[in-house]
Amino acid sequence: VIGVPIGLMCAIFLSEFCPDNIYKIVKPAVNLLAGIPSIIYGFFGMEVIVPFVRENMGGNGYSILSASIILGIMILPTIISISESSIRAVPESYAEGSYGIGATKEETVFKVMVPAAKSGILTSIILGIGRAIGETMAVVMVAGNAVMPLDKIELLKPIRTLTTNIVTEMSYASGLHESALISTGVVLFVFIIILNASLSSINSKAQRN
Repeated sequence: VIGVPIGLMCAIFLSEFCPDNIYKIVKPAVNLLAGIPSIIYGFFGMEVIVPFVRENMGGNGYSILSASIILGIMILPTIISISESSIRAVPESYAEGSYGIGATKEETVFKVMVPAAKSGILTSIILGIGRAIGETMAVVMVAGNAVMPLDKIELLKPIRTLTTNIVTEMSYASGLHESALISTGVVLFVFIIILNASLSSINSKAQRN
């Protein structure tokens, strides 16, 4: 909800509308974001996002919303880079044909170029979701790490994710508790398999087309 729209719009801007002098600044910045350790994102969340949520929306700031914002920021480089490359890979003849029938620049981009790059854009979204699912450290630092009943989930309340649950409890777990944590890992593994299968399916369809 947060990372995908922003990432896609940034990719469209960089590939179709961005002046060269601005591109030379923004593109390296996006690449830099991809290499920042997750704990730095977590620290940024604690110092900026959590106080912002606390002061403007209530609660103590450590919440689902704070974690969602941080994860949205963390997946931006993946979505922007892959989506931009996919849009640039669309043959120029597509745009020329669109201009030839009287379409504007905006119509050509959003109705021709972006749909033609759909498989690459979907790939970037799936890879971004995969990173978000497996992220631990940044989430631990901003989510509040509290177990919440399923019937009381609220955006401004603390929460504990599956990966956080494994990290915080595995060191002392035993017996049934340990089995439950292993099952949590299996669930995460299944999620990743589903995402990879979806990615393979998208790539196969794109190659056939």
